[in-house]
Amino acid sequence: MSNHSQNMFESGLGQVRLGVSACLLGAKVRFDGGHKRNRFLIEELGSHFEFVPFCPEVAIGMGTPRPSIRLVGDVEAPRALGSRDDGLDVTDALQAYSANRAQRLEGLSGFIFKKDSPSCGMARVKVYNDKGMPQRDGVGIFARAVQQANPLLPVEEEGRLNDSTLRENFVSRVFVYARWQVLHQQGLGKKGLLDFHTRHKLLLMAHSPVAYRELGRLLAQLDNASLDELADRYIERVMQVLKAPASRKRHVNVLQHVLGYLRKHVDATSRADLVEIIDDYRRGMVPLVVPVTLLQHHFRSNPHPWIGRQVYMNPHPRELMLRNAL
Repeated sequence: MSNHSQNMFESGLGQVRLGVSACLLGAKVRFDGGHKRNRFLIEELGSHFEFVPFCPEVAIGMGTPRPSIRLVGDVEAPRALGSRDDGLDVTDALQAYSANRAQRLEGLSGFIFKKDSPSCGMARVKVYNDKGMPQRDGVGIFARAVQQANPLLPVEEEGRLNDSTLRENFVSRVFVYARWQVLHQQGLGKKGLLDFHTRHKLLLMAHSPVAYRELGRLLAQLDNASLDELADRYIERVMQVLKAPASRKRHVNVLQHVLGYLRKHVDATSRADLVEIIDDYRRGMVPLVVPVTLLQHHFRSNPHPWIGRQVYMNPHPRELMLRNAL
């Protein structure tokens, strides 16, 4: 199923594709014959992404409706058994499908899983012990395989996407990873790697100033190291750093840094307005979109080539309004 319009946000990215648990897209593939259609996914993200649906339980031949399954035994390596009939064991089939499919997700830039599912749950899935008591420490069999085989892939589950901070962070990471994939497809070179880093400097600074400096030192070794090996280390660290959402304090530091580029171009009144708006954001009185939009307004009149290329100023489509609640 594909639910999208051509991505006009960054023309160079083409169509950004997300793997999604099929029930979240309205497909009637749940064990009870129903679905879990997610409005945010379909009505908001759907305009900017192509969705690739997955339902591991249907893929291994379980019908709809079907007996429900649950995870049983060792939290790290549970069996997938029938909830009412533990003679039903689909563990081997699910693991075989998951291991095979997880190796073939090259075209995806992110994945959204169905929470609590024994196949698709990303975290805190119930795993039952031999006394029939559940522990919420498990990971769905398919979700585990996807994450193990694709450690860089941004993943989230639909329940956590109700949190505005996690939602913005996930979409931001998806676009970062999509840019990296395009860079690879075009042929990774030293110039391309340095340019990628330059464009993402403020975004990295907002997440971790320490990691930002560390990544700069790593790239300084480019002339004396294998490009592929260094690039692997670089993107692994970038995606790891971006997993933790940026704090308000660090956003303020970046906004003040950006303001510095306008110092010679705005009058005292405009500068005072900008300082005040950034402080309003620091105190939680306005969302992040307000100071960023005001800064962008001034840069339209006073363009700066470096700021103009910073992903931080425009990390995802404005229509998604993801910074309106940060």
